[in-house]
Amino acid sequence: MKLRIIAAAAIGAITTAIAGPAPAHDAERETVTPKFVQAIANIPGKSIRVVEVDYAAGASSLPHTHANSAFIYAYVLSGEVESKVNDGETRRYKAGESWFEAPGAVHSISRNASNTAPAKLLAVFVVDTDDTKLTTPIK
Repeated sequence: MKLRIIAAAAIGAITTAIAGPAPAHDAERETVTPKFVQAIANIPGKSIRVVEVDYAAGASSLPHTHANSAFIYAYVLSGEVESKVNDGETRRYKAGESWFEAPGAVHSISRNASNTAPAKLLAVFVVDTDDTKLTTPIK
């Protein structure tokens, strides 16, 4: 009986040591917060949608595309963000810098450039009013 308890405890300890703590999946990704939505009165069928993207230290977005109608202006509010759009080079943008994404662009890299400090950007979409899904991960 005592041997069974010791064996069970040993197996439990070994299993815990091998498995280790499970990483929090959400901590590796960005947090997207809608900030503004407004139809553009003089351009029927178009709207402006603004989202704030927060990256924890070391966080990234999955490779993705945006709504087919989306023209996007991205502006780094704080920290530094690495970005690669289509076949362009991977660039590091600091607070106050920005870039543009054309409709149909593939955003293969979007991540916090720092493993120790957070980063934040504002993404402004000019999009068809009917396009409510702004981002689609690439598989």
